[in-house]
Amino acid sequence: MVKSDALEKPGPISALDHFEEAAKKEAIGNLGESLKLYRKAFRMDDRVDLQYRKKHFPASAVKAATPSTKPADVGAAAPAHNAKTGSQPQTFKDLVASFSGLSIEPAGPPVEGDPAPPCPIADVPQEILSHILTDVAIDDVGDFARLSRVCKRFAYMVASENQIWRRVCLGRETGFAGMHYGWQTGIQWEPLNGDDEISDDGTVTTAAALARRREADKLAATMALFPAYASSWQHMFRHRPLVRFNGCYISTVNYIRAGQASANAVTWGSPVHIITYYRYLRFFRDGTVISLLTTSEPGDVVHHLTKEALALHQGGAVAHLPSIVMVDGLRGRWRLTSADDEAEAEPPVSAKDAEAGLVIETEGVIDKYTYRMDLSVRSAGKGARNTKVVWKGFYSHNKLTDDWAEFGLKNDKAFFFSRVRGYRAGA
Repeated sequence: MVKSDALEKPGPISALDHFEEAAKKEAIGNLGESLKLYRKAFRMDDRVDLQYRKKHFPASAVKAATPSTKPADVGAAAPAHNAKTGSQPQTFKDLVASFSGLSIEPAGPPVEGDPAPPCPIADVPQEILSHILTDVAIDDVGDFARLSRVCKRFAYMVASENQIWRRVCLGRETGFAGMHYGWQTGIQWEPLNGDDEISDDGTVTTAAALARRREADKLAATMALFPAYASSWQHMFRHRPLVRFNGCYISTVNYIRAGQASANAVTWGSPVHIITYYRYLRFFRDGTVISLLTTSEPGDVVHHLTKEALALHQGGAVAHLPSIVMVDGLRGRWRLTSADDEAEAEPPVSAKDAEAGLVIETEGVIDKYTYRMDLSVRSAGKGARNTKVVWKGFYSHNKLTDDWAEFGLKNDKAFFFSRVRGYRAGA
């Protein structure tokens, strides 16, 4: 017997429950629902915000005492302060370099006086340890970076093992060999025409040779751009534009629309509607992409954002399953721009900056249309690299009349990357 959602997830009861639920809705961008819950919470208790603050942000029981400094103490402490000013603070590079001679220290005994537990990895040779860390980096670069928190020896290896970062950059798993600067499939995921190419002088180049040439050009472009990133593979991986496959990109859109007051209601003003919807993009290594526009929240969507769910609900089939949200999903293809695309740009752009463009073509809601998104890969902050995709243009193409039309982007917001652990093996 299928349990109802009410039994599985009981609704809020008290004013504090409503306030906490409203905070959760606000955190995921659902402002309309959060506003309703906030209003209901304050109707039940006008001091509910104080209860929420006491529960989630309790005041510290013991406040740190601020020692008072007497005028006589200042003169006494001055010589010690001046003695320290002569030493320069250690840079991050010097700090990491100081870890080079350290070994992996085993954990101490759980009970004082007992022998220390064994630490097998401390006895692993450096070459084998580098190979293990390389496998971790290929599987998930984030997990590899987090190894620097384990011990100082790992922190040194993560920061200085250039061969590991080189393998990550040149690999197809998460590196630039897996990026595509030309179309790999059709819009509906059909294979492209693999005919041979005939040059002007009559030379025939097979489809397989063309594919090998594109891979060689991709590698040559990476090696040519290497000096532009301070000749550091780690710096290149962090700053060169790329698409991530171990998650999806989500755009949360909120806007306000004026409503119409009821003729029978006595109000001071017209009602206001807060509209919330989401755009989802999930990229795949084979050059395909899934685009979805829906009002469903990320928690109800990201685990169903798969090719299998999209095929399952083609045409509205199997509507009773939770993955029915994928009935509105659109198939498409993606590619990054290259220096060849920006050759005619005004003003001219460098080869390094030309790769930030991202082009997506998807099928339309109606068969006679296709959609084209012109985007740009950016960084969301100082530490979050290549996690933001901003709009440059959004167009529709009428295949019957060959006409192009541009969509307005007044309310649409940028996409932000959200990691989904279940995507690691599937992308």
